[in-house]
Amino acid sequence: MWESFVTDFKADMWLYLSIPFISGFIGWITKVVAVRMMFSPIEFVGIKPYLGWQGIVPRKAEKMATIAIELMTSKLIKPAEIFARLDPKRIAEEIKIPMTAAAEDITREVAQQYQPGLWESLPDFAKQKIISRVQAEAPQVVEAIMFEVQNNVDKYFDIKHMVITNLMKDKNMLNNIFREVGRTELKFFSNIGFVFGFTIGWVQMVCWILFKQPWMLPAFGGFIGLVSDWLALQMMFRPLHEKKILGIKCQGLFLRRQQEVARDYADLIAREILTPANMMEELFRGAMSDRIMELVHRNVRRLVDEQSGIAKPLVVYAVGSQKYIEMKNVVADRIMERLPETMKFVEQYAGDAMDVRNTVVERMQDLTPEEFEGMLRPAFKEDEWILITVGAVLGVVVGEMQIMFMLT
Repeated sequence: MWESFVTDFKADMWLYLSIPFISGFIGWITKVVAVRMMFSPIEFVGIKPYLGWQGIVPRKAEKMATIAIELMTSKLIKPAEIFARLDPKRIAEEIKIPMTAAAEDITREVAQQYQPGLWESLPDFAKQKIISRVQAEAPQVVEAIMFEVQNNVDKYFDIKHMVITNLMKDKNMLNNIFREVGRTELKFFSNIGFVFGFTIGWVQMVCWILFKQPWMLPAFGGFIGLVSDWLALQMMFRPLHEKKILGIKCQGLFLRRQQEVARDYADLIAREILTPANMMEELFRGAMSDRIMELVHRNVRRLVDEQSGIAKPLVVYAVGSQKYIEMKNVVADRIMERLPETMKFVEQYAGDAMDVRNTVVERMQDLTPEEFEGMLRPAFKEDEWILITVGAVLGVVVGEMQIMFMLT
């Protein structure tokens, strides 16, 4: 009997030896497909709602973004802390040149709009004196606003809205967060599939030589696709804490890379999300921008009244009390329109002062394994059963193809 098996093996040796390699291919391709399904396509492809597919991360963008921001705000970054690092006086100095230019334009526009005859009749030195006084005070308005924001950050700045809005707007960026964080793990996840498949393939080969049952290859293919997904995930995230098994230190691959991941993640967050530009955009045009608008109006009204000084009754008499109030509101509106553009001049200083990257690195490296796992695990956890099921189905399909190849 043994001789017949040996003779059979020698007759079709290369065919039998192909089985472990095909099994390795099954293990590898099911993981590659699983990773692709996590991130692609960005938008739904097919016939909604059920006949088609959209990547798990972009499909659950809001939930994924919420998970990301919850970790960010609860463990890594406090808005009040990073805003406190800014010096309002330094900000006023940084924007002095663009703000004074804007103040001159605004003063001329508003004066010509509300009292063109009076403004045009003023001698140049008088016009310039008025403009100079406004220019001198305009940066101080921004300084006062930043002092107020620092003292009540939660009232004027919504970091959750900023992050979720940006990630929902650019789902590629959301994908990049999980890809960057799990770059090594995703590569391992794909490659280890071949190792599992190739190893099990030798058992599969022996079983086929001995029994030659048509159901065996599809069954092994499904088993490889199903079990290798589960095993790969376990190796990435378990054990959470370092343990010694047979004298060998063991810990989930992702957990072992905490120090490296912290640096990569911090670079991405500081470069793409928690940027001074995004923060200023949220401050002046975001969810709470109406409160900033009211703050600007309050400070501008004070500035206009102070600059009017003893001449205020004459100004009110010249333009009328209602127009005087309107004029102050228009000045505030114009300043508010110019502020986002003007604040771009503080981005370099703000980036250095806030020091988001180093803060994130330091805090992330101090996370517990349970907290750190939550950075990447949700991308696999969401609809994990679908990925594993698809892996099993693909394994069965390739196994059926293998049967056709073996029997021809």
